[in-house]
Amino acid sequence: MEHSPLAAWESFYVIVGSSGGALTGLQFVVIALIAESRRRSTHREIQAFGTPTIVHFCAVLLVSAILSAPWQTLTSVAIALGLCGSVGFVYSVIVFLRARRQTGYRPVFEDWLWFSILPLIAYAVLLLSAITFTRSPRRVLFFVGGVILLLLFVGIHNSWDSVTYIAVEYLQHKKKDDDEPK
Repeated sequence: MEHSPLAAWESFYVIVGSSGGALTGLQFVVIALIAESRRRSTHREIQAFGTPTIVHFCAVLLVSAILSAPWQTLTSVAIALGLCGSVGFVYSVIVFLRARRQTGYRPVFEDWLWFSILPLIAYAVLLLSAITFTRSPRRVLFFVGGVILLLLFVGIHNSWDSVTYIAVEYLQHKKKDDDEPK
């Protein structure tokens, strides 16, 4: 393959992929905090709000690795991206359905936006990017870069949202315990 359009993006994907990998560890801390909090989350809540964050961080890492690999043809890259986009889209639909079925927490619009809508859009754009990749790889790489940044920001937001939710719940329970007569 002549001068690959992927070469110009190498540093970007190294930085973003490393961030995705490191932030996966952050989500493990979030889940540990949930396990130690007074409010016990159900398996359904974790499937709807915790696990998808790990999946999005791992998708960032995976797409970054795919685009950093020494491919022989751009068609191979497109196929790999298409698989990631397809699997991510189907998984996002499953997450949406799980969020609707869980009963431990009532999601508000912001939750639907960050936990369901934005990931669905990201994986759909990744799939569409894969379909058009071989025709215009230099242009499409900007869309793919935007997708993985979006997934990275979704993961960061959702981790932060989980931690602040736990902190607020903890403070409310602590205040209630402090206000009770002894």
